[in-house]
Amino acid sequence: MSTGTAFVLASGSPRRRLLLSAAGFDFSVAIPEVDETPLEAEDPAEMVLRLSLAKALAVNSRGTVVLAADTIVVRDGTVLGKPTDSDDAVSMLQSLQGRAHSVLTGWTVTNGSLEQFGVVESRVEFATRTREELIGYVERTDPLDKAGAYALQGDEGWLVTEVRGSRANVMGLPLAEIVPALAGFGIERSTANR
Repeated sequence: MSTGTAFVLASGSPRRRLLLSAAGFDFSVAIPEVDETPLEAEDPAEMVLRLSLAKALAVNSRGTVVLAADTIVVRDGTVLGKPTDSDDAVSMLQSLQGRAHSVLTGWTVTNGSLEQFGVVESRVEFATRTREELIGYVERTDPLDKAGAYALQGDEGWLVTEVRGSRANVMGLPLAEIVPALAGFGIERSTANR
């Protein structure tokens, strides 16, 4: 049960809201305004951690526990963020075909004076699809708000053939790490939602 401390998810992601709700948490949402441009020669894990902290601090207020996260796709050391348009989405998906890549999520929980944070990596294997099939996928799913231009949920193996590690992480919120961190700040799942 919660201690009465306000709990805020600093994210506009509908997938993160869905995961947190499904895990049984009551929360409000605040969308942070943060420049997500990578720094020169920045390590991908350091980048997602830096951005998750920046997002958390952008919406933090006294007496509030804030959870923020940043998720990226990394292929052979290259960061794939959100596509700029449909053509960019198809190009990203083509570059991931028939191979594995990493999905990294940096997360931060803070109450303004204390912070807990981490980075979780999952490995994702893609099927091989034709360009025409990928164009149809982009038209059907509108993945412009997703790192790497794809979503795991609802895929049913069409694009993603295997996930090694946390599936929730691939969706943007590694709950196995975050739930205990939230408990440390007095944020527990609602007994009605368990």
